[in-house]
Amino acid sequence: MDRFAHPVFADLPETVFETMSRLARQHGAINLGQGFPDGQGPDDVRAAAARALESVSNQYPPMMGLPSLRTAVAAHYRAHQGLDLDPEREVMVTSGATEALAGALMALIRPGDEVVLFEPMYDAYLPLVRRAGGVPRFVTLKPPHFRIEEAALAEAFSERTRLVLLNNPLNPSATVFPEADLALVAAFCRRHDAVAVCDEVWEHVIFDRRRHVPLMALPGMRERTVKIGSAGKIFSLTGWKVGFVMAAEPLMRVLSRAHQFLTFTTPPNLQEAVAYGLTKDDAFFETMRDGLGRSRDRLARGLSDLGFTVLPSAGTYFLSIDIAGFGEGDSAFCERMVREHGVAGIPVSAFYERGDVTNLVRLCFAKNDATLDAAIERLAGLVHAG
Repeated sequence: MDRFAHPVFADLPETVFETMSRLARQHGAINLGQGFPDGQGPDDVRAAAARALESVSNQYPPMMGLPSLRTAVAAHYRAHQGLDLDPEREVMVTSGATEALAGALMALIRPGDEVVLFEPMYDAYLPLVRRAGGVPRFVTLKPPHFRIEEAALAEAFSERTRLVLLNNPLNPSATVFPEADLALVAAFCRRHDAVAVCDEVWEHVIFDRRRHVPLMALPGMRERTVKIGSAGKIFSLTGWKVGFVMAAEPLMRVLSRAHQFLTFTTPPNLQEAVAYGLTKDDAFFETMRDGLGRSRDRLARGLSDLGFTVLPSAGTYFLSIDIAGFGEGDSAFCERMVREHGVAGIPVSAFYERGDVTNLVRLCFAKNDATLDAAIERLAGLVHAG
């Protein structure tokens, strides 16, 4: 039946996330692979969704999103990142950030356009770019710091560059790009008249009092940036799939045309609840970050005590360990880890198209203390087994 399928999707293997989660279920393993937190998310935000289910219309909301949420998005980013957004013309609600990404790539890539991608990268990027007719050009970032270098940008950009897809903070490397790196990307975008699609879903999940700098805020980028955020990441409600897109009106006009033929709209009660959540004071976001930061430190400390080399984690739900000393690649290591020691992780090589890095394993720390401690205890057996 593959003759009826588009080759971009027909040739795709099962995602590594599905593979590792299935193995975790089969072996009763602790799943530190997929990036979802323990817990149900903030009680008051969930209560707001329940109230709205009874009090707000459950029929189609406006295609661009409820005015209450679009207004809240604009106010939120004004307060937290200094962005001045028109909620009517420059903000749109989507059914998750992946839908926002798919719509943006469909709307902005013409067949044959070159698209600059930074690897390691979220696994949806490449098939979506190829399905839209884009030609990928890769900038390979290397551990432990995953910095963006001018020479690599110069090699990737050309006169055919149409779009740049940037994830900041970067999953899986847990990197928060410094402003100097972002300024380099912005300069190349301006020089080559390219649009930047910025996947910034982890913007609130950053640690050690770092500050998220949106690429949209840099000189010359306001009119050529599509910024994407995620309520699922902000409120640890990953199953809600409520995303938002921000762009100048000329870009938003075409983005909305793609959105209207994808999901068209998003459950109105969830939109109302997210609108409520975005108005929460700074203390909520600081407490959220501090709690995740303590979980990061707990897992990092436990792994370090076992002798693992733990890479820095500046943001996201993840940290990586360097397993070069174990004498096997990350995929084989993860298979052994889940089958023999009952802990699921993700081989970071799955986030690279060119297979440059094969010695890192990503682990999710957005779990309760008991889960993390149990995982550390099981991994002690792996270390002792050698």
